[in-house]
Amino acid sequence: MRKLVLRRLLTLIPLVWLVVTLTFVVVHAAPGSYADTVENPRLSPETRQAIRAHYGLDRPAHEQYLSWLGAVATGDLGQSFMYKEPVSRVLKRALPPTILLAGSGLLLTLVLGLILAAAAARNPSSWADRVVTVLSLGLYGVPSFWFAGILILVFSLSLGWFPASHMYSVDAGNLQGLSRIADLLHHLFLPAVCLGLVGAAGTARYLRATLLDVRSSRYILAARARGIPGWRLLLVHSLRPALLPVVTLLGLSLPVLVAGSVVIETVFSWPGMGQVLYNAARARDVPLILGATLAGTAAVIVGNLVADLLYAVVDPRTRRAS
Repeated sequence: MRKLVLRRLLTLIPLVWLVVTLTFVVVHAAPGSYADTVENPRLSPETRQAIRAHYGLDRPAHEQYLSWLGAVATGDLGQSFMYKEPVSRVLKRALPPTILLAGSGLLLTLVLGLILAAAAARNPSSWADRVVTVLSLGLYGVPSFWFAGILILVFSLSLGWFPASHMYSVDAGNLQGLSRIADLLHHLFLPAVCLGLVGAAGTARYLRATLLDVRSSRYILAARARGIPGWRLLLVHSLRPALLPVVTLLGLSLPVLVAGSVVIETVFSWPGMGQVLYNAARARDVPLILGATLAGTAAVIVGNLVADLLYAVVDPRTRRAS
């Protein structure tokens, strides 16, 4: 187990460096800079040039990169051009909402995926199997921003059941205790459902196929011959072996979840990492873009490490192999 953790951690540094370096190259290859995004018609070309010099944007790209890399090595992510405060402080403020949204979406993905897959695999070719197949294929092919717009149109604008944006109500400062938590959950529902349903569609299809493969194995046939009920065969004897590839699938879906969070947070004005990254990209806030990319990449790698550890818990053979 220790060797497994050590091997995964050793891949963290070069992989994060590669992703951040590619992001730096892409950002600097795009035309313009932060000074060009300042919407003030009174700014003269000389003033804009002074802004570039103030933020070091007039230096060659390789000097900016080496300077930023040296600062990161000391734990300094730089100063945000847009927020006028340290990047680490901006990310620290945006990280909890993203963890809450992504965690809720991942939990919904797993729970709904298991329920739909179990319903479909219990009686293959039944009406339940056909309904789950149609729903999962339909949801899997729907873009998250389109699905978010439909949810807002139906449940916010038409029915008025849930708010369309933000994390709290305007008067949330006056709420305390359970009332504040209820207000948070009320705002969390639509973005979490949007993030979780799309992921649950793929998980359900994948887990259904795995459950059907496990049900045709010899020990399941022997258990059925002993008269064990169908629901117990499914939940007790078939589910754990079928979860092995699902753990890997959840680890591989983390990059998709992070990318989906950027879209969902932007659509629902959720004050997390995704919205920060979107605003930073619009403002060409290079330190904030690189800091958010660094944090997101590290989160994906750590999430994959957790998935590997869960795989080792579910399948002890991997512990002995490592």
